Amino acid sequence: MDCTLKCIALTGIGPHVIEELKKGKPRTLELQSAHNLISLTVVSPGDVVLLTPVDLDDFTAGDRGIIVQVISLTINMKRLVEYAAPYHYEERERMSARIQVRYLNGAMAKSVEGTGWGEPTYVEVIRPSHYRAG
Repeated sequence: MDCTLKCIALTGIGPHVIEELKKGKPRTLELQSAHNLISLTVVSPGDVVLLTPVDLDDFTAGDRGIIVQVISLTINMKRLVEYAAPYHYEERERMSARIQVRYLNGAMAKSVEGTGWGEPTYVEVIRPSHYRAG
């Protein structure tokens, strides 16, 4: 019997990042996409999240990813100042999140909620069952 779990989904994660996490060592990711930052506002250390390489616009039931546990999470604002001429400069702010995670298991999306602008993306995932011969 499959087990289901509802959690936050982080989308558009590079396939090479997912493969690196599957090796089992905790890794720190820096995320800058607005939809992932919004989703991370409801995540705390200890929570589990789904990472998937599928872009948010295309993310639907049946898409695959991996379940990871959040070890640490920091969301911060960086200020950038660019000088173009002696009398002209431009200031920008960029928000980013650093999240350290540990691989737990593979998973498949059963249902997806919150793919609109400004709302966290929740997913109900199906975790594969493991059978052992005894």
